[in-house]
Amino acid sequence: MPVSNRAPVDVFKFLDYRKFLERYYHARKPHGFSFRAFSRRVAVKSPNYLKLIIQGKRNLTSPMAERFADGCQLKGDAAEYFVHLVAFNQAKNSVEREQAYSKLKQYRRYRSAQRLELTHAAYFSTWYIPAIREMAARKDFREDPSWIARQLWPSIKPSQAAMALDALLQLGLLERDNKGRIVQGNPVISTGPETRNMHVANYHRTMIARAAESIDTIPASQRDISSLVFCIDRDGLSEIKQRVQAFRQQIIERAESEPSPNQVLQLNIQLFPLSRATRGGEEEP
Repeated sequence: MPVSNRAPVDVFKFLDYRKFLERYYHARKPHGFSFRAFSRRVAVKSPNYLKLIIQGKRNLTSPMAERFADGCQLKGDAAEYFVHLVAFNQAKNSVEREQAYSKLKQYRRYRSAQRLELTHAAYFSTWYIPAIREMAARKDFREDPSWIARQLWPSIKPSQAAMALDALLQLGLLERDNKGRIVQGNPVISTGPETRNMHVANYHRTMIARAAESIDTIPASQRDISSLVFCIDRDGLSEIKQRVQAFRQQIIERAESEPSPNQVLQLNIQLFPLSRATRGGEEEP
């Protein structure tokens, strides 16, 4: 049976190259395709090499990723995207992962296929988008990008405020009531498993950076930035984490009960080790 020159599956719809390979295999299987046939395509000896890759038992090197792209009939941008996707999925740290993700976003077909994913990325990496969502709880809130831009501290451009409104409406974090007025929605923000940890990490980095900037830009009377260094055992650490979580929930409940909110605040709580733990005088691994 002649082989089509066009890949039967759109790689730009995937953020996990193993899932793409699995979908590709199942799409070709009814036409006599097999793991052994694919191994011959990419010139590897193991007849089940594709199966091992799909199952996560093997990784792909960059040269092998190029061979796999060719074996999947990917051409041009699609082949390049697949290679970058492999690098993204196999990144060893957050810096490598972010660099690979930036390359994925450069492809027009990715931006077309993954619009909601890009909106999620913007929400978690742009400090003023969550702030505008909270600002919508104000009784005097206006659907006016210029007004919104002036209310933020520091101010942003009206075009940025307009982009933020559009992103929040797409995510369902803002919605229109029966009078057409913008109000807060209550969806669960859920990104795909491939990017979830990266987006959350970016969110925390963004807000930590804003906290550092506030030392110079916000009067001391309107902020509270402090730190505490202490020594404790593992059980004590677990208890403190529980207390922090309980405190955070109390703040949420207090904010939700506010009858007339008029200002958006950011609260960062940071707890992390400055030394390694020991057990019985021996350093823990």
